[in-house]
Amino acid sequence: IRGWQQEDSASESILLQAAAATETVNSSLARYSGTESPVTSNIREERQPVLVGVGQWTQRDADPGEALDPLATLEHVSKQAAESAGLPARALADLDTLSIVSILGWRVGNAPDLLAERLGAGPKRKMQTTLGGEMGCRLINELASEIAAGRSQMALAAGCNNVRTLRKAREAKTPLDWPSGGEGEPETFGAESAGTNEVENSYGLRLPPQIYPIFGNALRAHQGLSIDDHKESMGAMMSEFTKVAAANPYAWFPVERDGEEITHATPTNRMVAFPYTKYLNAVLETDQGAAVLVLSAAEARKRGIPEDRWVYWRGGAHKNEDVWFFSQRPRLHASEGIRGSVGGALRSAGLGLDDVHHFDFYSCFPSAVEVACEMLGLAQDDPRGFTVTGGLPYAGGPGNNYTLHAIAGMVERLRRPSSAASEVGLVTGNGWYLTKHSATVLGRECPEVLPAPGEPVAPRESEEALPLVEEANGNARVDGYTVIYARDGSPETGVVIGRLESGERFLAHTPSDRDLLESFVAHEQIGAAGCVRFSDGQNRYDPS
Repeated sequence: IRGWQQEDSASESILLQAAAATETVNSSLARYSGTESPVTSNIREERQPVLVGVGQWTQRDADPGEALDPLATLEHVSKQAAESAGLPARALADLDTLSIVSILGWRVGNAPDLLAERLGAGPKRKMQTTLGGEMGCRLINELASEIAAGRSQMALAAGCNNVRTLRKAREAKTPLDWPSGGEGEPETFGAESAGTNEVENSYGLRLPPQIYPIFGNALRAHQGLSIDDHKESMGAMMSEFTKVAAANPYAWFPVERDGEEITHATPTNRMVAFPYTKYLNAVLETDQGAAVLVLSAAEARKRGIPEDRWVYWRGGAHKNEDVWFFSQRPRLHASEGIRGSVGGALRSAGLGLDDVHHFDFYSCFPSAVEVACEMLGLAQDDPRGFTVTGGLPYAGGPGNNYTLHAIAGMVERLRRPSSAASEVGLVTGNGWYLTKHSATVLGRECPEVLPAPGEPVAPRESEEALPLVEEANGNARVDGYTVIYARDGSPETGVVIGRLESGERFLAHTPSDRDLLESFVAHEQIGAAGCVRFSDGQNRYDPS
């Protein structure tokens, strides 16, 4: 049968349908007899998706004229992934699926087609994702589920971030001769949607460094921590991230720092937006790339890849927040999307949180990790830790491709000779502003069932968008806030998200008085009462 499948793709399709029908019948019989038929067992084993190779690359401070361009970066990490699997680079010519995570700053017609040409491949499926930090996990889940369904045998996911070179070239006014072109249009994976609305943008809330601090402040108040206690717990948690980064050869900042150094504002660690200093912000300006090679177990065995290089895909899930725009969410400290995606991924793997040995939580800012812990019931000092790379502020690579680095790092962690065969890893992704979430479960042991993407678990609390009042007047209370700082470290703008007595939500600026802003960051504002007035085209909030 296998010989026939190799010779005739049409016959293969028919046989796969027949095998699937046989599997259904035998699975039903097995439920009554307590046994699994040889046919079902064989299909289950041969279709298991296995991550067999990973590649990572980091390039520091290369001259723009000599630095690898995005296509060369993708080619390099793809060939690294083949080498990691013990395969020659020419084996990539047999890819049936080639996918790329959306790349910042590279305007090109069909990036997957260009990469396929570089690799000598002719995949039947060529994909490129939309924007989102969750896309790496979602992509691996898609590739693996297609393998489990019998529609793919050999797939590659790759991505890169060449913003460091792009920035240096612009500063030097040096044109970059990056590749362009590609035949046709790639398949788009994911949906494009703006992350913020016009009202949020009008108050300067359009980028992650301005928005994630609001989540952190809201969670601090929800947990009943003082500003100083929160600063200490943040520093302790992120210090552990730096320890992992210091041991990661691909980390952008492989430097171990203590909590005080991370959270204390200095000329080299300026305040960006309260309560976050520069060392608590994801680093965007990097040159990095990563790739992951996923095969069916049957294909991996046929190619002679040793099983000690196999890491099984155990399951995955994704979930968007019910309320898309963050300013309209009733709970600024919570994310049902995180709980739903992680819960769905673990349920699809037949596992619980206690079964996980290694985590990599999306960590663009401390609040992303803190909210994940809050929603999953994990202590922030859980001894398992929450990163295998060092996280986005230290290992680097935000934009869209960080989770491929995290998955590559998790594969390498599970492959260590010191790792037990039963070890399991969980990687999460996050897009926009705690808006889009994904999770992927990996392990060394072959699962007892053929894995499939999981449905996200139902929310504990359903949420509806709060009406957003553009012209707010009256008594108000603060739900969330931050103060944005100038580059010289001085407080510049206070931003408040609050509610009127009617329950309607509003956004507002505070007065720009420096004494007021310094008081704002010295004392807890969540729940404080004040007054909001619409004036000169914007809402202005004054403390009572």
